[in-house]
Order: sequence, then structure tokens, then C-alpha cells
Amino acid sequence: MKKAAKAGGCAQSFEVESDSLTKVAVIGASGYVGEELVRLLLRHPRAELVAVTSRQFAGKTLAEIFPRFSQLQKTSRLRFSQPEPAQLAHRAKIIFLALPHGRAAEFAKPLLQGGARVIDLSADFRIEDAKIYKEFYGHDHPVPELLGKAVYGLPEIYRKKIADAKLVACPGCYPTSILLLLLPLIREQVVNLASILVTSLSGVTGAGRKVDADYLFAECNESMRPYGIPKHRHLSEIEEQLSIFAGEKVTIQFTPHLVPLNRGIITTIYVDLTERIDADSIDSIYKKAYRDEPFVRLLGDTLFPDTKNVAGTNFIDIALRLDPRTSRLILMSAIDNLVKGASGQAIQCFNVMRGYPETTGLL
Repeated sequence: MKKAAKAGGCAQSFEVESDSLTKVAVIGASGYVGEELVRLLLRHPRAELVAVTSRQFAGKTLAEIFPRFSQLQKTSRLRFSQPEPAQLAHRAKIIFLALPHGRAAEFAKPLLQGGARVIDLSADFRIEDAKIYKEFYGHDHPVPELLGKAVYGLPEIYRKKIADAKLVACPGCYPTSILLLLLPLIREQVVNLASILVTSLSGVTGAGRKVDADYLFAECNESMRPYGIPKHRHLSEIEEQLSIFAGEKVTIQFTPHLVPLNRGIITTIYVDLTERIDADSIDSIYKKAYRDEPFVRLLGDTLFPDTKNVAGTNFIDIALRLDPRTSRLILMSAIDNLVKGASGQAIQCFNVMRGYPETTGLL
């Protein structure tokens, strides 16, 4: 493989020789996550987007559906097509699935059989246990034999496994904002696992691009509400990952909220510690875990996470506060649900899988 190009912006994206590019495709490119994937892939200096699919828009050019991309010459030639796994596996080396849960699984198996590597952004392969999948999603998994072969796509935790994976299951947006806060503490065995309380607030795009009365402007604007209580679907992967790290069953309390915001997630977690440690020691745990991570920003003791500072980026901003009155530790994070919580994380996994610098196309 040729030496990877330095990460850069749009100006570099079309100057790399074609034989050094990785051909990619996006199945389900017309949703919010699919659109964001397209945006990132078009500016990626090592990716050549050769196919985008949408049953609804088949035959139309990318520029017709997304005028924001019309200034790019290649979008006038790139047309939405019907999703044909055999053809796509022949055309692209890596294929992104930006489909709702339950639909992605039907494409993964034939794509893998066709020789493609798959990065799935749905929930279909995030859970290792088929029983847990059925419990939370209400139906049997269509291809349970693939569950044990999928790698959970959180690069900060599973980078080595992602590098060789044929099937990567990108985490959900809530799990990303929660797991990257909790896993350093669990690794060091300093948190009382029974004490974990999580509150998250998400923008409306987290529900996907769909027609639903609950997500109409008039219903969401000037309004905030909890939902998915007490058993939001993302709990399944959050608790499974926490349990894997802890070596025992972990059950948490999780309350998500919908807020009148297009994109972004703020998460706040309250935990009890198993021993008396000071704030400096806690800071050291996180610096040790994330000092070499390009997309994790530790904000120190003066700043708090703010969605405006991560919007449109692949960063997660993290802050920690030890409350001397209650002796509880308060953990906070902010991410863009469409980028670090979905498409950007998928590109980060793509870079790891292809041996490119991890920041390529993301900074």
C-alpha cells in the first residue's frame, strides 16, 4: 500500500491518483446519516465514492437530491441506484450500511460473501447475544451467525480488532457519549457499578429522517421531553459493553431526552467511587486512557462540554467534576450525533481498516 496522504480538506480530495484510492459505497445514502457519510467521503483524500443507493431516489443524481454537493463535478455523474449487493460488492472494497435496524442485516451477509468489507451504522450487529437483541428489538436476529464475527466500532477501545475486521458495527450515538466516559473508570475498577445514573439530551436528527408527528417542527420546537423509559434500545449495547469490561453483569439507569436542537448530544453521568481518590487522580486516569486519542478532548477543570463546540466534528469533549458534598463523580460529554455518533466514527473505522492516518478526512 502506498504511503497514506496527510489528512486534509476538499482541495486534496481529487488530487490523489486513482490507484491509491479505496473504492467505497453507501447503502441508504438518503437519510441524515447517509448524507453525512456522503459529505465526508466526498472530501476524503483516500476514498472514491463509486455508488450510493436509495430506493426512493433511484435514477436521480446526487446533486439533484443534495444540492449542497452540486459544486463538486463528480456528483453530477453519481446517481442513486437500487441496492444490489452482488454488484456493489464487485464495485467497492468497503461498503457502508446507513440503514435502519432490521434492514441492514439482510445486506451484510451477501456483501461479505461477495468479498466486500462492511461498516454497519445500524444496530443490527452491535450486540453479541442474539437473546439480548430479541429482547430489545422485538424480533429474532436474521443472521445470528454473524453476531460473533462483528467488531464493535469504537476505535478508542477496539482499534486493533477493527483493523482486521470484515464486519464493523459502529456504536450508537448515545452509547458513544456514555461508554467513552465510563470505560476508563471501569478499567481501573474504581467505580461502584450499581451506582451508575445516566441522563442524555439529543437533537432531533437522532431519530433519523422520517415522517413522524413526534418529530415535526411544531412538536419539537420550544419543547423538551424524556422518552424511551425505562428501557431504551441503546441500553442493550451499553450494558453489554460495560459488562464485558467489568467482567460481570452491569445494569444502569438511563434516561434519554429529546431537545429542540438539530444535532448534538449532551450526556451527564453520576457515579459513586469504590475508594476515596482525589480529582487529580481521576484526571490522571483519563489522561492515561486518552492522551494519544486524536478525537477525545479533555476539557480540564474550567470548561464544560457544549454541543456548539463539537457540531460538524468527530470530537468528543469530556469534563469531570468530583462533588465534595456528595462524594459522587460527575462525568459529562458532548458529541455530534451524526458525526462522532455515526458517520464520522464510521470514517474513523474506515481509516483504521485501511491503515490510513486516523484523522484522514476528519480534520
